[in-house]
Amino acid sequence: MNPEQTYQINIKATPSDIDELGHVNNIVYLRWVQDAAVAHWQALAPLKEQEKTLWVVLRHEIDYKAPAVEGDEITARTWIGRAKRLSFERNTEIIRKKDQILLARARTIWCPVNPETGKPQRVSQEIRGLFSVEEV
Repeated sequence: MNPEQTYQINIKATPSDIDELGHVNNIVYLRWVQDAAVAHWQALAPLKEQEKTLWVVLRHEIDYKAPAVEGDEITARTWIGRAKRLSFERNTEIIRKKDQILLARARTIWCPVNPETGKPQRVSQEIRGLFSVEEV
């Protein structure tokens, strides 16, 4: 991961994020992964491209490393990965700010879809350049 190619959002764990075990529920980490991806897309993609493309998740893989608790300040850091014709890899790390402990690591495969038809679509070269790395 090249730090210049990452995007991050800041989050605070709220009471509604906490489960019966007293820590952030696993599904909340997944929401944070998605929130980081959406924020990155909205920050980087030109508005005309955002209007022409929606994204759906094909696959999430997430490894939980350590718990977060209410009040923890979190950073969700995301970066792009490899792309195929209709699938784009995105990686995310969820980190507790105060001690920089890795709480979770995720890999998500996204598919671009046409907002009018709901069908998969190819993206422009501009978007491919912004949201993928070259296949080796």
